[in-house]
Parts: sequence; C-alpha cells; structure tokens
Amino acid sequence: MTQHDTPEWAAQFTALRITDTPDRLHVALDRPAVRNAIDEVMVDELHTVCARLERDPRIMILSGTHVNGKGIFASGADIAQLRERRREDALRGVNSQLFDRIAKLPMPVIAALDGYALGGGAELAWAADFRIGTPRVKVGQPETGLGIIAAAGALWRLRELAGESLAKDILLAGRTLSAQEALEAHLITEIHEPDELLAAADALADRIAAQDPLAVRVSKRVFAMPREAHPHVDELAQAILFESQAKFDRMQAFLDRKKEPKT
Repeated sequence: MTQHDTPEWAAQFTALRITDTPDRLHVALDRPAVRNAIDEVMVDELHTVCARLERDPRIMILSGTHVNGKGIFASGADIAQLRERRREDALRGVNSQLFDRIAKLPMPVIAALDGYALGGGAELAWAADFRIGTPRVKVGQPETGLGIIAAAGALWRLRELAGESLAKDILLAGRTLSAQEALEAHLITEIHEPDELLAAADALADRIAAQDPLAVRVSKRVFAMPREAHPHVDELAQAILFESQAKFDRMQAFLDRKKEPKT
C-alpha cells in the first residue's frame, strides 16, 4: 500500500472514500445520489474510522462530494430512514453517539465544508475541532420544520460555538447561514475557493502536524474538561508533558536556534 491508497480495512466502504497518509486520514462522505444524506451505512463506516483513529491517533479531514458539479458536505440525515424511526431508535442515539465519538477522537478533526451542511450534516461539522469552507457553504438546522429536534449535538454545541441568540435563531426559527455569515459567527474560520478547499485543509493539518502530537492530544483532552476541573487537570497534564522526551528535544532545538549566529 502506498501512502495515498485506500487502506485495506476501508476497501469495501460504500458511503465513504478514505485516503490514508502517515499523519492524517482524509474521509470523504460519498453518497452523491442522495446528497450525502447520513444513513446507517455511513454511520457504521464512520464508527470503523473512529475505531482506527482511536488505536492509531492521527488528524482527520472530513469533506464531502460533488453533485452535478457542485460540492456538498451533507444534506442531513436520510429522511426516508428518519421518518420510520421510533422511540427506541431515538434512545439508541444513532447520530449523537457517533458525533460524540468523533468529537472525542485523540487528534483534531477538520471539517472541510462545501455547499450544504444541514441537519445532521451541520451537527457532524459542529463535532469537528476546525471548520473551513467555500463561498457556497450553507449551514442550518431545519429539524423543527420536520417535527423533530436537532438531537445529535446542535442543541448544546451550537450555543457554545455561536452564542445563545444566534443558536436560537438557527435552531428555533430555521435560519440558514451563508458562508460569510458563518465566518462572522466564527462557525467557520476560513473561506477558500472550492478547488482550493482540500489544499487549505491539508495546510491546516500541516500546522497541527508540526506540533508535538502528544501535546496536541493532551491539549485537546484538557480543553474539553469542565471549568471545575481546572486548574488541577492542567497541572496534572503538564506534569506528564514535562517528562516527555519531545519536550526536552523541542526546547533544546529552540535554544540551539537562538544561539545560531544571525546572517
């Protein structure tokens, strides 16, 4: 297997396309016929991806596909499946459990958004650590218009990300944001032309990969801790990192660079 091949464990996937590299995994949602609607097959395949990244922590880049020449991240849950779900299905938390698992992956997750990210597609994006997009991005939570709630994370993640007022406008009044509105709300942090989106995602992944992987993993975990855990959890985490060889090597390299004569 070359470093850019589909890995053997993903060879039979039908809802995702996987590109494997040494320090990152590119996961493309790939159900163009239904505008990347998230069905149970996609959920199962994403769980398989998570299991691999939990055992072999790497950065994950999530992106969508193209439909009639236009990009789309995910149009939401598969409505045909969703219409048939009942109480027990809701209690299983099909999407909420998956998105929570994605949010808790050891290394950062980058969502590269193009076109629509609606409903469950938006909630998948909210579970990522970073979101970048194109000028064509449209994000929203249309669930209440369908007689349900955004139960896969948006009802609490969106308030943390965008603030209460905007979150309620999206969740209770059905507001859909353009790329510029999402940028101004800090729901995405960069806008790139569609043909530059994946390169921008890789550039962001390069910046993350340049950091010490253990320090990134520990930082992500401590960042997610509740306020009452701080500063104690910070001190314990720092105690672990103070003993890591990477800390000594990276700090020595920094000191050595400072000693180099300026030209």
